[in-house]
Amino acid sequence: MIARPGTLARLVRIAAVCSFLLLLSSAAPAQSRTSTPNPQPSPESKHDGDVDFATRVDEMRTLLIIKEQKKAYEENVARAKEAQKLAADLKTSYEAKDAFTPEDQKKLERLEKLTRRIRNEAGGSDAKDAPNDLPSTLKSAVSSLADMAEGLCKEVKNTPRRVLSASIIGQANKLIGIIRFVRDKVQ
Repeated sequence: MIARPGTLARLVRIAAVCSFLLLLSSAAPAQSRTSTPNPQPSPESKHDGDVDFATRVDEMRTLLIIKEQKKAYEENVARAKEAQKLAADLKTSYEAKDAFTPEDQKKLERLEKLTRRIRNEAGGSDAKDAPNDLPSTLKSAVSSLADMAEGLCKEVKNTPRRVLSASIIGQANKLIGIIRFVRDKVQ
């Protein structure tokens, strides 16, 4: 018997479709089996060579997050210490000369930047209103600047790293207000 040329092509297509359907039907149950979560093996059935990598990855992520938070906290404490030192230097310099040098004005700008950064790290934002209890003289403002910077440093050191502190934000806002007052008086 001689097959017609169209019949052979038709048989090849039918065989290909059947093979494709057979392949799909065997893949469907395999997908449904792997999509269910694997039950946790009991401690008795766990062998020494078995390692649960998902748990280890989660632990490593948690450790990295904690390490990152600790680093940010330590940087914030370092900023507070630098702000305290700058304010003390400004007070000493002003008491010695009764004026601010251009270097002192740069220190004042640096102090303001550090204080803003400390406030932002504590969860605060830019306050547009000036504090009501500003000192009356430049000398008392410089003195309170140093005292407030010291208080801010103590607050930052004593506050845990995961806490959004309203007292740090308030202290920083007051300090920024006094810095602006001093800068306006000097210029």
